[in-house]
Amino acid sequence: MANWELKGCCKQEQTVFLTTIGVCTVVILALWRTMLLTPFKLITVFLHEASHAIACKLTCGHVEGIQVHANEGGVTQTRGGLYWLILPAGYLGSSFWGMVFILASTHLMTARITAGCFAFALLVVLFVAKNWTLRGLCIGFIIFLALIWVLQEFTKVRILRYIILFIGVMNSLFSVYDIYDDLISRRVNCSDAEKFAEVCPCPCNGVAWGLIWGLISFLFLCTAMYLGLVMLS
Repeated sequence: MANWELKGCCKQEQTVFLTTIGVCTVVILALWRTMLLTPFKLITVFLHEASHAIACKLTCGHVEGIQVHANEGGVTQTRGGLYWLILPAGYLGSSFWGMVFILASTHLMTARITAGCFAFALLVVLFVAKNWTLRGLCIGFIIFLALIWVLQEFTKVRILRYIILFIGVMNSLFSVYDIYDDLISRRVNCSDAEKFAEVCPCPCNGVAWGLIWGLISFLFLCTAMYLGLVMLS
């Protein structure tokens, strides 16, 4: 039976893991309003929309198209499926993928597998994308991941694990920020949470659901950090 209890902290690898997450967070916050982060923001939007699509397919619905826009917005067109599961899958799904990327960065082999699977997923989406922003994003990140892979395998520039970790932290932080921006700061009436409040019989409004989803997203990040330390112990 797997033992997920954290015994002892912090060894060198654990310290590097926590320090790198801290550095990634500082870099992301410092560059938040710059163009340098735009590709990573758009890849987070892609994972948000892809999570809607996955939830739709898992509940026997049909995905008619996915779009990611240059203004950091996105749309997933679905038909059928369980709407009350599809709606929260975007925010919570991107947080979940953030956790997956963070945990995958703890070992080189899992980082390789994650990079390969992600590149394959982007390749598949490339052929079903409904707009050129998403197509360009897929092509750009496939080339980017291939370049990082080549550097990892054939040079002394071995940064694959750190790139995977950065994408994971970016997803986790952007998900929480997106919830705040859509539901508290600007109160977007057509947001997923507002739509969810309309179909859910619970008395919560969109802001309340946003706070709940934001808390869950933050817990995903904390869980990723804890499990990462356990895996490195």
